Amino acid sequence: MKDLEQLIEIVSSGNVYIQTHNYPDPDAIASAFGLQTILKHYGIDSIICYDGTAEKLSALTMLDNFGIKMTPKNELSEMTRKDKIITVDSQKYNSNLTDLIGDEVACIDHHPTMIECEYQYKDVRIAGACATLIAEYFLRNNIPLERNVASALVYGIKMDTADFSRGVTELDAHMYAWLFPHADNDLLDRMKLNTMGFADLKAYGSAIENISVYGNVGYAYIPFECPDALIAMISDFILALDIIEFSVVYAKRDNGYKFSVRSEIPSLHAGKIIFKALNGIGSGGGHARMAGGFADGKKLGGRESYVIHEVRRLFEEAITDYKNCELTDNQE
Repeated sequence: MKDLEQLIEIVSSGNVYIQTHNYPDPDAIASAFGLQTILKHYGIDSIICYDGTAEKLSALTMLDNFGIKMTPKNELSEMTRKDKIITVDSQKYNSNLTDLIGDEVACIDHHPTMIECEYQYKDVRIAGACATLIAEYFLRNNIPLERNVASALVYGIKMDTADFSRGVTELDAHMYAWLFPHADNDLLDRMKLNTMGFADLKAYGSAIENISVYGNVGYAYIPFECPDALIAMISDFILALDIIEFSVVYAKRDNGYKFSVRSEIPSLHAGKIIFKALNGIGSGGGHARMAGGFADGKKLGGRESYVIHEVRRLFEEAITDYKNCELTDNQE
């Protein structure tokens, strides 16, 4: 892991903001909250900020139970170009991170880097959850761990790894084991009982109504706006069907379409395939098993029926190209 003292020195003066990805999920919220606590330990005040909304029930439950304060973009009128931003659970130039006016001096993330960016401080390591990386800062630097913070980090790890069923690394398991005795696990058990709101059923229903399957690839279109976290949950849901091994779920946004991709085929890397599919009309990337992206509505264009056809064409071509590239690399 990176030297925390380096980060502290960089943000020791001036205004500091911790920015999560748009439509923050539990892992992003937990990571930002944990980092804010770490900075506070060193006498540095910070503001957690985001764009979009934190409207998924699991995210709202976190904010209520742990007393976490997050400031939306439309309330950041005092931010200037000189203010310092630390991005967590996302990286600059990603489709799910709005470029705010401040200076992105640091990044802590667990996703692969798709578009390189220079930071004064960068800690990007592959893990099941970004909260895992934040937890390690507490452990390695002997920072006091409050029960509230430990509980939030545990919840972030559990939610982003789907209870340790995807993308788990040895570090995730180690940090979870260390956090567990410090957390309020009775509270966490109660929180897990209600993670879906009644309004979420509309998105599930729309996805089911619009699902189409070609071979082992399933596509589902949601013709209205819904949170990133919910789109990702529906992508997991589609992948659970016995005939589907690669899922592409996308939802309409005011200026385009938000995508979530899942793969349970080792030979199909979700992050690299969505990067290929959306290259030129948007951006995308992520892990081998799960990825996300965004397509510009004007560049994707056309009526709804055209968009559905075009999305399928783009992903079929990307999958074919990726398979051919992998075959060529293996032959060499």
